[in-house]
Amino acid sequence: MQPQYALVTGASSGIGQACALALLQRGWHVALLARRTEGFGPWLLAHNIDPTQALILGADIAKEEDVQNAFARVESQWGRLDLLFNNAGIFPTGQLPDEVTGASWRTAVEVNINGAFYCLSAAFSLMKRQRPMGGRIINNGSISAHAPRPASIAYTTTKHAITGLTKAANLDGRAFQIAVGQIDIGNVASDMTQAMAQGIQQANGGVMPEARMDMQGVVDTVMNMAHLPLSANVLFTTIMATNMPFVGRG
Repeated sequence: MQPQYALVTGASSGIGQACALALLQRGWHVALLARRTEGFGPWLLAHNIDPTQALILGADIAKEEDVQNAFARVESQWGRLDLLFNNAGIFPTGQLPDEVTGASWRTAVEVNINGAFYCLSAAFSLMKRQRPMGGRIINNGSISAHAPRPASIAYTTTKHAITGLTKAANLDGRAFQIAVGQIDIGNVASDMTQAMAQGIQQANGGVMPEARMDMQGVVDTVMNMAHLPLSANVLFTTIMATNMPFVGRG
C-alpha cells in the first residue's frame, strides 16, 4: 500500500489534535500545523507515534506567506498531499452586532475565512500538480453554518462563508480528482464547550444546559470521509449531540 499524506490545521488541540492522532495511528504521515508547536514532541512520544511520521509546521493560517511556506515544506518533504483537514478557526467572544469592533470582526474573517481559503488554495495547487493527481479536502464548518446562536454574528457569518468555499471548490475540483467536503460539528465535549454543559443562552432569551457528544464521534466521522475513494465524496455532513437543541423548537 502506498503511503498516504495528510495536513491538519489547528492540530495542537481539540478536534484537530484528535483527528491528527487518529490518522497517525492508522499509518498516515501527518503534517501538524499550528501556531504553537512546542508540545508536539512530547505528545507524539506519549502516544508512541514514530516521529518520522509527523511533520511539525509552525504557521499562522491568517498569514498567506506562512501558509505558502508550510505547504512548500510538505511538497519538499513528501512530494504530495492526499488529505487536507482544514480545521483551524476561532470562536470570538459572544457579542451583539453593535458591540463587535472592526478589529474583532477582521480577526474572525482573517482566520476563519481567509486562513481557510489560503490552506485550501495551497492544497488545491499541490493536488493538481502531483502525480497521481488529486486528493481530498475536508473543511470544518459548524452547526453555525446552518443556524446562529445568540450573539454570534462574526462566527456565524464566517462559517456560512465556509459553506460557499466548500461548494465552489468541490465544483472546481472535479476536473482534477479533488474531492472537497465539509463537516459541520455541534457541541463536542471539550474545554471550549464547558460553558454549554453549565448553561448557555438560548434563542428565547433563557439559559439552559446543552447536551454534548464525545470527541470520538467526530473523529470517526472525519476518518470515514478521509478514507473514501476519490470517486466518492461526502459533500456535507452534520454530527451533533443527539439531544442538542438544534432542530425542532428546542
